[in-house]
Formats: sequence, C-alpha cells, structure tokens
Amino acid sequence: MSYQALYRVWRPQSFADVIGQEHVTKTLQNALLHQKISHAYLFSGPRGTGKTSAAKIMAKAVNCEKMPVSEPCNECPACLGITDGSVPDVIEIDAASNNGVEEIRDIRDKVKYTPNAVKYKVYIIDEVHMLTIGAFNALLKTLEEPPKHVIFILATTEPHKIPLTIISRCQRFDFKRITAQDISKRMVHIANETSLEYDEKALQTIARAAEGGMRDALSLLDQAISFSTGKVTVEDALTVTGSISQNSLNKLARAIFEKKISEALGTLEELLMQGKDPSRFVEDFILYFRDLLLYKTAPNLDEVAEQALQDEEFKTLSEEVLPQQIYEYIDILSKTQQEMRFSNHARIYLEVCLVKLCQTERAQTQVDGPQFQELYKKIEALEKEIKWLKSNSQPVGDSAPKQPAQAPRRPARNAGKEFRVSPGVVTQVLKEATRQQLNDVKSHWGEFLNILNERQMRSQAALLNDAEPAAASADAIVVKFKYDIHCQMAMENHTFIQTISQILESQTGTDFKIIGVPEVQWKEIREQFLQTSKNEGDESTAEEQDPLVSEALKLVGKDLLEIKK
Repeated sequence: MSYQALYRVWRPQSFADVIGQEHVTKTLQNALLHQKISHAYLFSGPRGTGKTSAAKIMAKAVNCEKMPVSEPCNECPACLGITDGSVPDVIEIDAASNNGVEEIRDIRDKVKYTPNAVKYKVYIIDEVHMLTIGAFNALLKTLEEPPKHVIFILATTEPHKIPLTIISRCQRFDFKRITAQDISKRMVHIANETSLEYDEKALQTIARAAEGGMRDALSLLDQAISFSTGKVTVEDALTVTGSISQNSLNKLARAIFEKKISEALGTLEELLMQGKDPSRFVEDFILYFRDLLLYKTAPNLDEVAEQALQDEEFKTLSEEVLPQQIYEYIDILSKTQQEMRFSNHARIYLEVCLVKLCQTERAQTQVDGPQFQELYKKIEALEKEIKWLKSNSQPVGDSAPKQPAQAPRRPARNAGKEFRVSPGVVTQVLKEATRQQLNDVKSHWGEFLNILNERQMRSQAALLNDAEPAAASADAIVVKFKYDIHCQMAMENHTFIQTISQILESQTGTDFKIIGVPEVQWKEIREQFLQTSKNEGDESTAEEQDPLVSEALKLVGKDLLEIKK
C-alpha cells in the first residue's frame, strides 16, 4: 500500500515531537544526558497520548551512536534501523495476544543473550495489563534484576490492573490527556507541511472531538480530508465527528433560556434529521453548559472551552444566564443521559428533557418572585423594629423607669433587652393568692411537665425546667423563671401558653391565667408587696409568697417553722 495513515506518517521520532507530555520527556532527556538509565519503565495513560512512541524514542536514544544525547540523532544506523524495525534487539510485544506464561518464559530465557547490533536490548511490552497472573509471576524476577544490557518498557492504559509487585520494580510515568489547543497546533503544523487547505475552526472541532488523544485526532483528520472536496471545512469536521455545530448549540441554549419550547424542539428535530446521535447530542450539550459556566466564573482560565467556541453569541449568553440556572441545566441533562442508556426511545427522553429545561426556568421565575417579595417585606419589618429598639434603648448609666408601660398583648421590654412584666398584674395575683391554691398547683407541676414531654413538646418544656409556681390565686398563676430569656420566649409563645392552661385545667379543673415573671423582677415586686402589706398590717399572704419561706415549709413543715422578722 502506497498510502499510510496520518498518525503513522507523523508518528513522533523525537521527544520534541511528543505533544503535551513535557513532564515525561524532560525527565527522560535528563536521565539520558546524565546516563542514569533505569532497567525498567512503566508508561501509563489514555490511548493515543504517545506511550509507545515515547518507548521507541527511548530505545533509539539509549542505542544512539552519539550517546549521551537528549534526543536520538535519527541519522546513525542504530536509529534508522530501530525506526524501520530492522534491528532485532528492540522487540515490541503485544501483551493482548501474547499474554501466556510460555511467551514470558521465552523472553526470560532469551534475555540473557547479549544484543547483536546495538548496545541495549529493549523489550517494549504494550498493553501489559493483559498479561495473566502466571505471566506476571514469570516476569517478576527478570524484571527486578535483568542483565545490564536489557531495558524493559511497559505500556498500559489500565495501570490499576497491574500487580503492585510489578509497578514497584519500574519507574512509572503517567501520560495525561493532550489539551485541545495542543492537538490543534499539531494538526495545523501537519496541515501546513502537507499543503492541506483547511478551516481553522474545523481543526478545533476535530481537536475537541478527539478527547485528548493525538492519534484519534489524526484519524479524524484523515477522514475529514477524504470526505472533503479540496478543503476541510467546519461542516466536514462536524459530519465526520458527529458533533453539534456551535450555531445549533447557541440557538438551542438561547431558546431554553428564553423559554421558547417550540423553537427548542424544532432545533432538536433538525439535528436528529441530520443524523446526529442523541447520546452524543446530550454529551455535547452538557459540555457546552460546562464551558458556559467556566467562562462566566473564570474567563481567564486556560483551556476553558471543551466543546464551545467563544463567539459573540456565546459571550452574550454567558452574561445573561445565571450560574444557578446553569447548575439546573447540567443536572437535568445528566439525569437524562443516565436514563437514555437503558432505553430504546432516546428521542422521547430528549424531547421531555428540553421541555423540562424550559419549564423549570419558568417555574423558578414564578415561584421565586412572590417568595422573595414576602421575604423582603419581613426583612423590612425586622429592620424597622431593630431601628425602633435602638432609638428607644437607654444607656447603662441612665435610670430606667420602675414600671414600664404595659403592652396590650405581651409584656413590655426594659432597655430593649430585659423582659419585664407589669408589677400591677403580679401584685393583683398576690393580693388574692392563697397557700392552698399554690400547693395544689405545685402538686400537679411534675405531672404537668411529663405531659408536655409526652406530647413531643420537649423544646417548650425545657423552658420550664428552671421555672416554678410562685403564687396562685383562684384564676391566675405566677410562674417564676430563673432566666429572662426563657420567660420572654415562653410568654411570647401564645400557643404554648394556651397549651399550658389547657393541661392545668384538665388536672385541676380551673382555667388559670399564666403570668410569667423573671426571678430578678419577682424579688422586686415581692419586696414592694411586703412593704405595702406591712404598712397595712397584713403580712400573712406576703410571707406565704416569700420564696425562702416556701422552701423552708417544704423542708420541715409548717408545725416546726417559726417566722421572725
């Protein structure tokens, strides 16, 4: 055959020709210059990234007559013989078809013989992960301590399948995927050298479709050249690769963003009529939105574009669409891609996906509007309340009023921080309070707390852990709270107060009014009430309401207690 594929004709013959693997080639070149050559190498990485080519270049470099050099001269008999395959001391083995123990034993037996034509005998074992366990075991000892004239170079696309005992005996180099920019530059060089007429965007389309493999890119370029009529155009590249044109992606994305369902479905119909594969379409669309997101958030990032070309429509759309919308688009497309793998009706899934993309954005707009308006109103009301509290708060040194004004529905606040209850309300209960009523309420208090816990109201019941009844009349109870904040939270929760009243009514048969008071304020009100009662000569009720007297009565009983002023 007179014609050879481009990837064979333009196979790298020196480390400088290996595209996108500078981290590997630089290390190997330094090792060659300093003559620190290892006995075994492992080249791993995706297909078409230059593993086997680098292995053959290494074989030429170590056997070059001008050694030590960083590049083979490709002029001496050793380099020329290795290039055309006439040197028998460089042996390429395909492990996919020679993976048995016998083939490896044959290598082990022949490795002891010195090379015939060159200095080093080099074994290049491609797809080494295909060897069996027995073959790996047969290679193990030889790989670890080969003769001085032997070098092993193992190449694989799946290094995880190689035993660790093999990997540990080799210098490992990981080849990475080649960027679309580097692939495009290499194809431009080849096209210029071969006087090929081409459209630059066509080469960029092929480079993105190659998915990081230089060999795949050159194979696609070969097909595009055969398909074209003298000049490789963008349409030729799209037809060969099966990719979606940039205009179609922009048009479809614009229709989705503007919620034009009919236009989006019409564009999809055109693409499917052109023979585009639904699975490839979803993949290209996901990559398009990925590029849109990266360009919007990091426009200066290298190698941003994976699928999309950064034309004017692409840039305009990136300014209009929000990142949250792109997240939603990618999520829906990814779920559709998963579902399409297990169905024979890919077109239906695509149509439903496009409708969902359009309607999801519309639903978000409809739902978010009223919710945000309501949220803005609440925030505005809170800001007004905070402003009012700040304007009505008093400095620490100022004297606060003894009796703050009573609010119509909830207790007033002092200095915007402490919870204050109207002393008149508490004093009225003290005037009517009796010891019998208080003891009756206290006898049911423990059971009352248990009922709250049983009703799954533990968080509310926790507010009453440090609270206790301090006074009780025929229709009201004063509950003393140790902490102001607990008193405030309890008293401002009207549902909670109503629940307490209902439970106490079911226990005692009386519908009590609950009045909460912080412990500090309770002491002030109690002292004031005692002073008033003393002047009136009626201190019995006040004494019964004294917390110290109440605790003493609990401990020793009324008969053993003597109260003295």
